[in-house]
Amino acid sequence: MAGQIDLNADLGEGYGQDAALMRLVSSCNIACGGHAGDRTSMRAALIAAREACVAAGAHPSYPDRAGFGRRAVDLEPGHLLEQLVEQVDTLKDLARQEGVALTHIKPHGALYHAAASEAGTAGMMVELMRTSLPSGRLIGPPQGAMRTAAAKSGVAYLSEGFADRAYLDRGTLVPRDQDGAVLDTHDARTQQALDLARLGTVLATSGRRIPLSVQTVCLHGDTPGALESARAVRQALLQAGIAIRAPQ
Repeated sequence: MAGQIDLNADLGEGYGQDAALMRLVSSCNIACGGHAGDRTSMRAALIAAREACVAAGAHPSYPDRAGFGRRAVDLEPGHLLEQLVEQVDTLKDLARQEGVALTHIKPHGALYHAAASEAGTAGMMVELMRTSLPSGRLIGPPQGAMRTAAAKSGVAYLSEGFADRAYLDRGTLVPRDQDGAVLDTHDARTQQALDLARLGTVLATSGRRIPLSVQTVCLHGDTPGALESARAVRQALLQAGIAIRAPQ
């Protein structure tokens, strides 16, 4: 049984419950202008994280506000990297003003999946870490190109599982355009978070239990019922004797 787990949430995306979620998680990933967010929302999220003693990180994405960063955007790699650096550096500047040290970077949406499956995009995320947050951690799935690139480059990496998303047998997420991609009950989300934290497994859509060793578990801030699920997940983890702590 795991003695502790990091519980993270994607925040600063305009859903109006950041402050409440901050009191339930140990880490947050703040949207920094690509798919959502602006300087005002970034500052507010940083202040909420500081007040709740929550580890704050950047949540950059493809520049795709219309599609909420969940569509791949065809940009020349150098130009895309420049935009990602600009997103993270904007958040870094605000964090410095608010006395908050950023601890990690987690790509959002389509960028997350591209970095997990494409060596070129994975290498871009490693370069983003080196450029903008060299002492921080990169968050991504427990298998795939991004983890491999981080390991080869000596970039600190945190493997992530999702409490509110369904998994395929190969350990990847069910695409959002397919039925059942999002777990739609608090009980299902709580059980999956417990399975990840205690057993390092999830129950795939096929009914097969698959290994998924993670150090951090995510609850999406935009998932319907996210706040209630976060409360249920937190309570269940603590009752199971699992401390909720950001990585040191």
